[in-house]
Amino acid sequence: MPGSKPSGNDAAGVLLIDKPAGVTSHDVVARVRRERGVKAGHAGTLDPFATGLLILLLTRVATREQARFMRLAKTYRAVARLGAVSTTGDPDGEITETGVLPGAALQLPTGVIRQRPPAFSAVKVGGERAYRRARRGEEVLVPEREVTIHRFAELWRRGDRAEFEIECSSGTYVRSLIADLGDAYCEELRRTSIGPFSVEEADRDKPLPLEDALGRVEAATPGRVPGP
Repeated sequence: MPGSKPSGNDAAGVLLIDKPAGVTSHDVVARVRRERGVKAGHAGTLDPFATGLLILLLTRVATREQARFMRLAKTYRAVARLGAVSTTGDPDGEITETGVLPGAALQLPTGVIRQRPPAFSAVKVGGERAYRRARRGEEVLVPEREVTIHRFAELWRRGDRAEFEIECSSGTYVRSLIADLGDAYCEELRRTSIGPFSVEEADRDKPLPLEDALGRVEAATPGRVPGP
């Protein structure tokens, strides 16, 4: 009937959002649920300070496909502040100036690496989110994990700032990659693509039909051999 909201397969779709800084991924999902009146879920969060591509799955039919979207590789632009460290690895933490700048020839790892997610992360430790324990002042040691860095390139460096482009597997913490450069933290972070989907396509008013989006996922290369 006129004015009724679509449901089920008719409403199933993939919404590409360009998330602004200062809001959580949950905030974005909640707003879309209210606006559209359908079940919605995300396919990979962004930290509140970060911007860029967020994939939302609309209706229960689409959210059942979450794992297929979650496995896609991601590409980021990250601006690092050098000569300072942050308790959270980003601008929201307690910043300590060290004045120690990494050398000109930075070691930028690629391939399969072992990475320890930051204490202020959503990884569960002992059945509880690590960031909740860290906020209580507890010492949190998050287990290491294997991730794949397909590309890690320095785009520019001026004084105590440098920008990098990073293409990596799902589950990679860019904050940790930047912190591992030495005395540095991630000052700005923007996700530019997830698999075959780019932030330039983001349009909160026009969801992609689920079948079309799944077709693009299937057509995307399932994996890449890390470069030298």
